[in-house]
Amino acid sequence: MASGLLDSPEVSRPPVRARRGRLRRGLRRVLVALLATLALALGVGWLVTPSVDDAPERVTAFLMEHQAPALTVAPAPELLAALVATEDSSFHTNPGISPTGVVRSFRGLVTGTDEGGSTLSQQLAKNLYLDGRNGPAQKAEAVVLALKLDGAYSETELLEMYLDDGYYGHGFHGLTAATQGYFGLAPDELTWAQASLLAGLFQAPTAYDPLVHPELARERQAHVLDRLVDVGDLTQRQAADVADDDWGLVAG
Repeated sequence: MASGLLDSPEVSRPPVRARRGRLRRGLRRVLVALLATLALALGVGWLVTPSVDDAPERVTAFLMEHQAPALTVAPAPELLAALVATEDSSFHTNPGISPTGVVRSFRGLVTGTDEGGSTLSQQLAKNLYLDGRNGPAQKAEAVVLALKLDGAYSETELLEMYLDDGYYGHGFHGLTAATQGYFGLAPDELTWAQASLLAGLFQAPTAYDPLVHPELARERQAHVLDRLVDVGDLTQRQAADVADDDWGLVAG
């Protein structure tokens, strides 16, 4: 009889629940400790990283260094949509960083692989303040700087700085030089075909230069169009029509 009671589910369940409860409490303590450590690190990082008040001036300095014209008109909405869809689809909702992206980024440092995960604000921070350096210390600094940028500037300002601080291949630095050089157009006159081409150049502007490597540029544009479909900015039919459109290149 006693043996039967000990073997019954009613007798064995309480110890299992107790073990699970202890495990959950232990996990909560670990999580709280990690969050506290992260909060402390962010607090210290906020104090030791530079102010981002001079971000527009840094973009201007980049353009002056390359004797490139500054952006004077609002970029075509098609370009903004293509950029966000390709580089940071959570841009309109994230606070400058993506927690899961940050985890992937640091995991990549451990495994020796590039797992991506940087938001537009983090990429802008690296370009403006870290000279593109991407080591562990710089990744941590980029997180704090991205939070600062997100708090100091509007979405439009961040996107315009990102676009104007970019290299587009074929010697074109800044958005205005790129749109004038490739298409003979101002940045607010772009078609979907031209916008999706430009948005794809940031990853590897020399490799995807449409004047030198048009086939690779088409492949990259196809990825951008796929992303625009994924986020709902274009339908499959619209994306297919855009893919067939001519870029209207004037440079050679």
